[in-house]
Parts: sequence; structure tokens; C-alpha cells
Amino acid sequence: MKNELKEFTIPFSGLKQGKHEYGFVVDNTFFDAFGYQEFNSTTLQNEAVLNKMSNMMELELRTTGTVNVDCDVTGEPFDLSIEGDLKLVVKFGEFYDDENDEILILPHGEHQLNIAQYVYEMSVLAVPQKKVHPGVLDGSLKSKVLDKLNELQPKEEKTSSEDNDPRWDDLKKLLTDK
Repeated sequence: MKNELKEFTIPFSGLKQGKHEYGFVVDNTFFDAFGYQEFNSTTLQNEAVLNKMSNMMELELRTTGTVNVDCDVTGEPFDLSIEGDLKLVVKFGEFYDDENDEILILPHGEHQLNIAQYVYEMSVLAVPQKKVHPGVLDGSLKSKVLDKLNELQPKEEKTSSEDNDPRWDDLKKLLTDK
């Protein structure tokens, strides 16, 4: 996996202090390297801004684009626009430590940083947990699954005055008399 994602390695040792910008395009081969198969297709633009300072660095990642996913309601594939961002402080210490979500500690003497894992996590977390086709939300999608769901939807029961239990009428008055 490391060799497949070497374009996500930023060599920072020779960089001057200040901001440095990088751009990456992510498609399904990137997610295949992580064994992630939830996307049918992917077109994501990623930007990384590395702000190098004398004793630490700040990394800002941003992703925008579309992923083709299956609707959780109907199973129909659709393009979902996503965007996400991640801010990370990179410090130097005795050993590698990425336990904190916002701080990465690299060992002294390290000269490069691979951001592939961070791009992966940011992209996957940008997708909502429930993926619903826009046609389901606005009613424009015609599907056998939706027709069946509407058919099986519970019907509202209509209560007539004959079905009312008179013992409950006095209790209902208490609620409305406030």
C-alpha cells in the first residue's frame, strides 16, 4: 500500500518556513488501496496546505467532489456531493504518535509526511451515515422498491365517535382544560 500511495508523501525537510500548497486527485484506486469498497466511483479534488514553522507544522486538508453510492432506501446508485476538511498540528518528539485526532507527533529526524491515511479518513467521514437518493426526498424517483414501501406503509386508523370509550373522555378534557 505504501508504494501505491507515494504521491501523498510530502517531503518537508527541504522546505522553507511558510505555507506550501499541494493538490491531489482521488479516484477508486485510492480507496481500493485501503480495501474500502463502499463507493461505486469517486472523483475528489484534495488540497493540502502545509504551514512550516521553526519547531512545528500545521496541515490543513480539504476535499470536494462526488462519490457514486447506493441509496440506503432504494439501492439505486446516485452521485453524492461531499466536502470535508481536517486540521492537523504536526510536532516532533521521541517517537511516532497519532493517538490524538488533532496532533501528530513525528520522531526527530523524520523528513517526510504521508497524508494518505488522513485524506482517506476525511473523505469517508464526509459521506453522511444515511445515503438517500435526492429523488426519494423530492418524490421524483420512480422505483419498484419505493412502490412496495408505499404499499406496505401502515395506514392511519380512523377513529369514529362510536369507537371512543366514554371513560377516556373525562381524562381528555383534563388535558385541554389547562
